[in-house]
Amino acid sequence: MNDLPPLARFGGRTATDLRDVTRDPEALDSAGWWAVVADYEGGVICARFGDVRDTGSVPPPDPARWRGPAPGDWRSSLDRAAYTAGVRRIREYIAAGEVYQVNLCRILSAPLPDPARADVEALSAVLARGNPAPYAGVVRLPAHGTEVATASPELFLRRYGSIVESGPIKGTGRVPEDLRDKDRAENVMIVDLVRNDLGRVCRTGSVTVPALCAVEAHPGLVHLVSTVRGELAEEHRKTAWADLLDATFPAGSITGAPKLASQRIIEELETAPRGPYCGGIGWVDADRGTGELAVGIRTFWIDRTAAEGPVLRFGAGAGITWGSDPEGEWDETELKARRLLAVASGLHEPTGGRRP
Repeated sequence: MNDLPPLARFGGRTATDLRDVTRDPEALDSAGWWAVVADYEGGVICARFGDVRDTGSVPPPDPARWRGPAPGDWRSSLDRAAYTAGVRRIREYIAAGEVYQVNLCRILSAPLPDPARADVEALSAVLARGNPAPYAGVVRLPAHGTEVATASPELFLRRYGSIVESGPIKGTGRVPEDLRDKDRAENVMIVDLVRNDLGRVCRTGSVTVPALCAVEAHPGLVHLVSTVRGELAEEHRKTAWADLLDATFPAGSITGAPKLASQRIIEELETAPRGPYCGGIGWVDADRGTGELAVGIRTFWIDRTAAEGPVLRFGAGAGITWGSDPEGEWDETELKARRLLAVASGLHEPTGGRRP
């Protein structure tokens, strides 16, 4: 499948005719329509396409083209014992006053049964049927080692002119009644962090929170979602995307608070790089001053450089606070992963449900 042409698809638009690829985010404020994949570790790939069309009414690729891993082939970078030990360690850091919250993640991997025919565009069609998401998308750049399909429910950054928004998610349950005070407190902590991040590039006094801890239903679960909005300061408008990424990346919802201390603890406890998971995935239209990047959760990517051979990877995590129960946090990662892994393995029936 490495001979498949480059492609990106977001929000009912399909981009083809690859013109340029760069790892310099300043290009996003130049000209053209760009697909963006930024990994958690800081690497970013920006791909400019020459042909961008509204294909919302065009049927997606045939999901039958995708052959996913066997359900029993998935392996986790942290097993249950290691993950719950990590939760206990984070609680020790919280008790010592070093952090308030840390997002602890694990990476799941499975060998591809037919690597030569594995196509993330077909996987994206499977996800669209089995787990529709507001920020779903696909970026296929085989020559540049980027093959990503996302069913993200979370907005990282949206820009329309001088206005920027973020939509942090914190709090997960099967039904609204599962959401606890711990979830709301966690959401408020991350909202404060996002306000601070946006405040670094927004006009003083312009950062607001139009929605706080709103309950949103998604396939198989519910989330608490807030909205943070601001107006770019004049000195940041010409280099908006580069400045926004510098000020806000990685997203606070998948690091913790304070952010730098949380990142240090993540590096200590996690045993595998996150890659596109917990990064930023989306599009930027430099000509119109618009764009939308999702937080790279509910995201699959093909890694053809793995020592064990080509694999499909997926990440799952949970926000750990003093009120966290180690077993409960493991169960939350299982809840987040279960449906998506079943979809990717071809074991989940298509859903007619849509995000309200």
